[in-house]
Amino acid sequence: MMRERKYSLWTVLGLSVGAAVIAATLIAWGGGVRGARSIELRSAQAAQAVPVPVRPASWFAAEPKSFADLAERVRSCVVNVSTSKKVRRRQMMRPFQRFGPSDPFDDFFEKFFQGGPNGSMPEQEQQSLGSGFIIDKNGTILTNNHVVSQADEIEVKLSDGRTFKADVLGTDEKTDIAVIKIKAEADLPTAVLGDSKAMRPGEWVMAIGNPFGLEQTVTVGVVSAVGRVVGGGPYARFIQTDASINPGNSGGPLFNMQGEVIGINTMIYAHGQGIGFAIPINLAKSEIPALSKGQKVTRGWLGVAIQEVTPELAKSFGLKKAEGALIAEVFRGSPAAKAGIRRGDIILKFGSEEIDGPYDLSLAVGQTKPDADVSVVLLRGGKREEVKVGIGKQQEQEQQAGIAPEGKESGKADALGLVVRSISASDAPQLDVPATFRGVVVTRVEPGSAVERSDVRPGDVILEINDAKIQSMSDYTVAAGKLKKGDTVRLFIKRGKASIYLAFVL
Repeated sequence: MMRERKYSLWTVLGLSVGAAVIAATLIAWGGGVRGARSIELRSAQAAQAVPVPVRPASWFAAEPKSFADLAERVRSCVVNVSTSKKVRRRQMMRPFQRFGPSDPFDDFFEKFFQGGPNGSMPEQEQQSLGSGFIIDKNGTILTNNHVVSQADEIEVKLSDGRTFKADVLGTDEKTDIAVIKIKAEADLPTAVLGDSKAMRPGEWVMAIGNPFGLEQTVTVGVVSAVGRVVGGGPYARFIQTDASINPGNSGGPLFNMQGEVIGINTMIYAHGQGIGFAIPINLAKSEIPALSKGQKVTRGWLGVAIQEVTPELAKSFGLKKAEGALIAEVFRGSPAAKAGIRRGDIILKFGSEEIDGPYDLSLAVGQTKPDADVSVVLLRGGKREEVKVGIGKQQEQEQQAGIAPEGKESGKADALGLVVRSISASDAPQLDVPATFRGVVVTRVEPGSAVERSDVRPGDVILEINDAKIQSMSDYTVAAGKLKKGDTVRLFIKRGKASIYLAFVL
């Protein structure tokens, strides 16, 4: 099963992102019958120091002379993870052929016969395969969440052939990381967790796992890229590798040449060969203490809607190049609001992290410990300013962005390529605005126009044109009338529950 996602508007951990991002089609492999599953990754900051295994001085006198030496030294800490789950499936004893997965007769039998002609829904066992690696001699194992999620039974097989039942200690669906545990009579060999931030493109790496159920399979390759944004979510930058990763490799380790785990193998590119992705181990290390205790991962919250600074937007704000994260909205009572951050500010630096785009800000905020005070450098009115922000705690319930339905009205487009009309009280529920709200809504966008290419849509409420506030048709007419061909136009619009900037050259 493959899933393609396109993101033009993100809402993440209370930090909404209106970025134009087209995600690569990826497969996060759980293997077996369960098949493939897309995942969303977000980084987190644990509340305490991470108990990371330390490599003894005698671990390697020097780098191994061959991959065989490396594999021999590290494979004992790699485990195979198999899961089973009981599911109820309809047993249709009918003389006619099924219509496929959306058989119209299924609904009929479920409604009138509780699942089948004889009223029965027999249980069947669904199995899945994956990998993992031991991070503590007491039997604590790190793997992917999608390998063990919703499993009724988990079995772990060690490299020496012994098998154990495993319990889930903690999982984080948002980063696809899970910690499970087995009970062994003696100490177990453990993996050494390295520093994923130190990896460079071109360095050799080794993956060991359980692809297609073939135990302890070793593959080698190089780091193809680091810090890769692949659409898995706005809180992780993946390690890309050409070391073969296949169904069943999920949750397995990606080793460097020192025998240290620098990533958790998790995804492959669906339309190519030799393109796999691993979750950086530094992200996992920040979550291990909480997950090992069955606790939820704590993430920072800024409370703003942000979006990408396109070249057109950069020009309209007086920037020499497209950089930073543009604040499209500041949530009432949020840490950002308390710090005086405003809509239209462009965040260029968060703490010690340079912010090249909205993804960088999402990652930096998510990794920040709640209650921490962070220095934020932003651009406001063409000048750089610095503010202090007390980071909040991300709540479980996230604010989601909605899109208003397309308008049905037609007419001749104006110079901007739009047909607009005044907002009436009856429009308020559909557009998610107060009944007393006054302004204009887009009812049609001229096909092939610059405004269409900038992603303005029917149902968008225009709040500003450049710096002119639009509260009536008269305001709109005056502001639009000042524009001429070749001008850079910046619109501030409301779309559902979100507000974003869009820009284009007329």
